[in-house]
Parts: sequence; structure tokens; C-alpha cells
Amino acid sequence: MPRLLLLLVILGIAVIIYALFDCIMSRAESVRSISKPAWFFTILLVPLLGAGLWFLFGRPGRDDRPAQRQKRGPTAPDDDPQFLRDLEVRRRQEAREAEQRKRDAEERAREAEKKKNDEGTASDGKTA
Repeated sequence: MPRLLLLLVILGIAVIIYALFDCIMSRAESVRSISKPAWFFTILLVPLLGAGLWFLFGRPGRDDRPAQRQKRGPTAPDDDPQFLRDLEVRRRQEAREAEQRKRDAEERAREAEKKKNDEGTASDGKTA
């Protein structure tokens, strides 16, 4: 019997300590029901009951925890701002390259036309 009692006391102290640390580590604006300092003193002054009430009514919900929100990244590529920026940069670069290829092709066509005209004028001058 004394061993069981000792085990229950140790377990109760562990729950109280966990509740205190959980209360301390949570953000003040995400704590439910009463203020964070009030929860801290409730857990400290009314140990097991305060810890139980903290877990039931004071602890922030899962959606309120900032660490879990930060761990989740974008779920799809179109939700990722970095991906969208990279995509836009790539699109603009490809458009510039296509425009440059078009200008180069037009320049080559003009040079070929000019060369053809020069050869035609030169051949007309030789026969006359």
C-alpha cells in the first residue's frame, strides 16, 4: 500500500509540474477562460484540481498553438509564395528569350534579304 501511495504522489506531482510548465510556455492571448497568471496561481494553490481544470478549460486548443501552424507549409504549389515568385521570374525570362530569338530571326532575314539584293544589283551591273 505505501508503494502505491508513493507512486500516486509522484504521479500527482508530475501532472502538476507538467501543467505549470504547459501554462508558462503557452501564449497569454491563446489561454482560455481566465488569464494566464490566474491559471498559474490556480495550478499552484489548488494543485490537482487546478491542474485538471487547466487541462480541461485553460489550455490552448491545437489550432491556437503557433508551433504547429509554423510546421505546416503550403499544401499545394500554388499556395507557396516562393514557388509563385519563381514561376513568374521564369515566365518573364522565357518571354524575354523568345523576344530575343524573334529579333535575331528578323535580323537574319533582313541580312539575307540585303545580301540577296546586293548580289542581284552586282550581277545586273556586270552584265551591262
